[in-house]
Amino acid sequence: MNRTDRLFALLLELRGEGWTPAGALARTFGVSVRTVYRDVAALNEAGVPVLSVSGRGYSLMPGYFLPPLHFTTEEAVMLCLGADAVRGAFDAEYAGAAEVALKKLRAALPDGRREEVQRLRDHLRIVAPDDAADADRLRVLRGAVLGQRVVRFVYHKPSRPPEARQVHPLRLVHLHGAWLLGSFDPARGERRTFRLSRMENLQMIEETFERDPVRHAWPEPRREPLGLTVRLRFPAELGRAVRERPSFFQTEIRGFEDGLEVTLQVRDLQAVLPWVLSWGAGVRVLEPPSLRERVLEEARRMLLTQSLLT
Repeated sequence: MNRTDRLFALLLELRGEGWTPAGALARTFGVSVRTVYRDVAALNEAGVPVLSVSGRGYSLMPGYFLPPLHFTTEEAVMLCLGADAVRGAFDAEYAGAAEVALKKLRAALPDGRREEVQRLRDHLRIVAPDDAADADRLRVLRGAVLGQRVVRFVYHKPSRPPEARQVHPLRLVHLHGAWLLGSFDPARGERRTFRLSRMENLQMIEETFERDPVRHAWPEPRREPLGLTVRLRFPAELGRAVRERPSFFQTEIRGFEDGLEVTLQVRDLQAVLPWVLSWGAGVRVLEPPSLRERVLEEARRMLLTQSLLT
């Protein structure tokens, strides 16, 4: 990175909230602290109001605005692809905001660069799944997370009866093509994660909650609730398919000459049983033995059902 680019990047770093020590800036840009001092002095000489407080670091004077940004072709393409992903994964309100942002970005690009960006976008496309049911729930939960409002819903967990839950919504995460709600369950005194597609009768109620730095910390520092280890073996011919369709609970995958070994961490066997059964005879359960018995039991039930149908 040349000095001009570094000065501009330094300016962007200083736009963040709070104060940034010279040592942290030096590590960010891979230069010495003395170089940071010289760069800050150069910004001041150029009329940029960089404030300095001993023991705290640097910050831009409140109210200072940067001149219009000039994006490289690669930067503009990445922003366009990100907006494409948002349009498909979020609800209509945010999808509309992404479309407006794209129009503003295209309008800000020079003619030649705009054409180049469009040409690259034609060859790089992100198409996210569009689930209208999830979009409705997502809109409610987004408002609850931002407004710190308690939510209640009926949760449908596989092989268990529906259960009414009331939680503090903390974070929404899009993982493996599914939206998840990270929350704190005051009745249980623990953090819990819920899949949006399993929620029913979702309501945001008037009750609010205060974020507790200890109870509401994220990510979870411990994984005791997912303390059951599952190890599976797959033949080499299924290796590519297993990597393309991983389990949500997968924590490790190791390759061998004759196949793959996959390790998962689950709370109970039912959480991973459908995924294991989806591989048919191509999967071998190494541990725990109880999962092997569940697979055999399910196979017998399937055979019995088929024999009754014929």
